[in-house]
Amino acid sequence: MARKPSSMYRYVRGQPSTRKEYMGGVPNPRITQFVLGNKTSEFPVKLSLTAIERCHVRHNALESARITINRAMEKKVGTTNFRVRIRVYPHVVLRENKQATGAGADRVSQGMRAAFGKNVGTAAEIKANQIIMTVETSEQFIEASKQALRKAGIKIPTPCKVNIEN
Repeated sequence: MARKPSSMYRYVRGQPSTRKEYMGGVPNPRITQFVLGNKTSEFPVKLSLTAIERCHVRHNALESARITINRAMEKKVGTTNFRVRIRVYPHVVLRENKQATGAGADRVSQGMRAAFGKNVGTAAEIKANQIIMTVETSEQFIEASKQALRKAGIKIPTPCKVNIEN
């Protein structure tokens, strides 16, 4: 996993590298489930978590938001009264030029020579006003769903807003 803080990867700079078949050693994304809750029922109300600014969201931030919203919804509304869809996928491969630190590291480190970097993780590139996740539920659970989306939005590195679609 990357040693650098997530703020190093938050901003979108330059072209993304997404073609995993041409690069070796890309770690698998932490997030594996993209649909949670009751997958078969139809629900009348849709609420969505929308990003306000453009940014990269790392795969472990998406997994953290998924766990948060699933736990909050299961606790408040039960397992059969909602469906959560994660609407983004971490395609962008993140790289890090690892530097040796400590005593004697000046003779080991190569500095900026061949500084393309090693693959350390993946991220989803989020555009402004893009929907990150959607909760489908019934009318009586709208407030609990708003609170769960707000908690999940705290895990995302861009300011988010909750919208009611239906």
